[in-house]
Amino acid sequence: MSSEEEASQTSSSSSSPPPSSSSSSSSSHPPSSHFIGKKEDIVKAGRVTKLVNGCRDVLVVWHQGQLHAMDMRCYHSGGALQYGDIEEFNGRLCIVCPWHKYKITLAEGEGLYQAVDDPTVKPLRTHWRSKGVKQRIHKITEVNGDVYVTLNDSSEAVESDVYQTERYRTVLPKAQPVPKNKK
Repeated sequence: MSSEEEASQTSSSSSSPPPSSSSSSSSSHPPSSHFIGKKEDIVKAGRVTKLVNGCRDVLVVWHQGQLHAMDMRCYHSGGALQYGDIEEFNGRLCIVCPWHKYKITLAEGEGLYQAVDDPTVKPLRTHWRSKGVKQRIHKITEVNGDVYVTLNDSSEAVESDVYQTERYRTVLPKAQPVPKNKK
């Protein structure tokens, strides 16, 4: 199954766990949160995408024992981050957009770039710098093995917000590479 098929099958905006979950866990999920799936399933998949609250495409990533959630499309040009590699830059874990190699920190959503101290001095000396927060990061909560996302509803605009419209949900998937099934 492709990740687009998986995303469409898991695009429920329900904030409660599936009916098979015990009633005690459904009463203890965080307020304003949205059920993403079972932790064991997310760990196995490594990455899950989901349309949350009918308005936000969210990517949930399991990496090095931690869950991270962010807007699914890269702030730069809308590339599908679920296909990006995760790498460390200057001690910070980043997802690298598969389209243009933009580096986005998993924890803060900052865009990183390599700055040059003085372009007239050879050899060039570079170091990693932040462009500031470019990708909207969302809060992850785990309750009894169920994973929930609470959307970051800050009124401060973030560049990845541009790609959270119906236009990009229908136009950009056609431009994505077709993933090969791993089965």
